[in-house]
Amino acid sequence: MRLFENLTATPEPAWPELQRLVGAASVTVEVRAPDEATSRRTLEQLQVTTGSFLGAVVVHTGGLLVDHGWLRVYGSPGRSASLPSTDGLPGLAGTNEFPPVPTAVWSPAHGLVVAHDVLGGTYALNGQDPAAHARPGRPGDMTYLAPDTLQWESLEAGYAAWLAWVLDGGLADFTEGLRWDGWEDESRGLSGDSGLNFYPPLWSKEAHEDLGATSRAVVPMAELVAMARSTAAEIDGVDLGALGTF
Repeated sequence: MRLFENLTATPEPAWPELQRLVGAASVTVEVRAPDEATSRRTLEQLQVTTGSFLGAVVVHTGGLLVDHGWLRVYGSPGRSASLPSTDGLPGLAGTNEFPPVPTAVWSPAHGLVVAHDVLGGTYALNGQDPAAHARPGRPGDMTYLAPDTLQWESLEAGYAAWLAWVLDGGLADFTEGLRWDGWEDESRGLSGDSGLNFYPPLWSKEAHEDLGATSRAVVPMAELVAMARSTAAEIDGVDLGALGTF
């Protein structure tokens, strides 16, 4: 098992390029400060270097809030009992239930939940064992659980390409039909561990025909992903797999 010092001793760190992309982003990006102890433990558990975008996000950020907070990309935030109401952004380790102490015998065969959007849409990086995650795409591909279909779809890109696409404004077309007038203010006002629940739900015929006819309520993200799991199981008999823990 490689230690933090080995994983960060890369001749070509990804952080400078990621900083450049953030600075040139066509969408708003808030970079949260990382917690040193959390980032160390998380990187050692992942066993990726800071030559990767994933390693750079884990070590150098407490997470990214992208496009007025619509997307939350998980990093290594610290924990506090007195977080302001606009905080509460989870970390990659907590969302994926990493063991409290890094161990060489544990690995997320199903992959990693790396981000959520305010609708409860889940972005996951496929693991090396296809049977463990039962998601489309190849090992190392990014996938997305769409809240309006309750189905996984492959994004046909790895983590670095996906994050670059997000920062370049890719969510604008990707979320077509799922945004409404004033979504920016609603997204900005949410804490990092909450999202928006729609009624009728986004996967319903009514929402598909007229999103403006729905109502929205702020709920914990844990509640959103739990509803997605139970609804998919009830309607289609499908187990969506890991959607993150909050």
